[in-house]
Amino acid sequence: GLSGGIDSSVSAALCARALGKERVLGLYMPEDDSSDDSLKFGKALAETIGIEAKLENIAPALKGIQCYERRDEFIRSVVPEYHSKYKSKIVIPSVLDEAKYPIFSIVVQAPDGKITKLRLTVEAYLGIVAATNFKQRIRRMMEYYHADRLNYAVVGTPNRLEYDQGFFVKNGDGAADFKPIAHLYKTQVYQLAEYLGVPLEIRKRTPTTDTYSLAQTQDEFYFTLPLDQFDLCLYGRNHQVPPEDVAGLVGIKPEQVQHMYRQIDAKRSFAKYLHMAPLLVEDVPEVGH
Repeated sequence: GLSGGIDSSVSAALCARALGKERVLGLYMPEDDSSDDSLKFGKALAETIGIEAKLENIAPALKGIQCYERRDEFIRSVVPEYHSKYKSKIVIPSVLDEAKYPIFSIVVQAPDGKITKLRLTVEAYLGIVAATNFKQRIRRMMEYYHADRLNYAVVGTPNRLEYDQGFFVKNGDGAADFKPIAHLYKTQVYQLAEYLGVPLEIRKRTPTTDTYSLAQTQDEFYFTLPLDQFDLCLYGRNHQVPPEDVAGLVGIKPEQVQHMYRQIDAKRSFAKYLHMAPLLVEDVPEVGH
């Protein structure tokens, strides 16, 4: 799947180099809330590395399962006047805001341009996320359709931050046959992108979720810090670096780094479920073992 982002671009470029460009198929899978830039940058990547790519608009499938209607219903539980002409996104406070609890809010833009931000209830947050998760799951279904007909494998594109912190949808973009960059920090992915010749316009693009109709960065939706700073905090947590030492490198207060360490641990706890295989009553051994 080619989203025009840095992670899918690097994964595709790696596959083209390792397997041969004739053995790689890219898919553009826009829907009603997708940015036009995603398709533009995805096509630029496919042309640069020389792979075949197909366009699969998933909006009709999403409308068929009422993805947008279900999402909007939950938004209206908080913003009653919300309708299809509005735009929206959900956000979480930055660690720099020093909010005591990272509670999600909905940001809506009315047709006249007026922007409103309101705190979400738990029910509304879960409902909005459940509805938008259809997007990642439909995309993976499309990828496996083409993989099945070609006898190909499906590539997962999470970097280390996303894989470690559970920034993916279970049985959606979390499903894949191999994940070639899951061990790489985000800054390492950018370094590899330059080495592989990923177009500069993709390397300069701000990482987005490309899930909501309003432009939304990954840090305001999930990570609470820009990804280059989050990289350093995650590395520090992984290597038991004191918060005081990390703070000077990241440019934030030691207590904010300590808060990030707690957040990293909390998200890892949540991510355990996302990484789990189905539970069995008892192990079923392979035949012959």
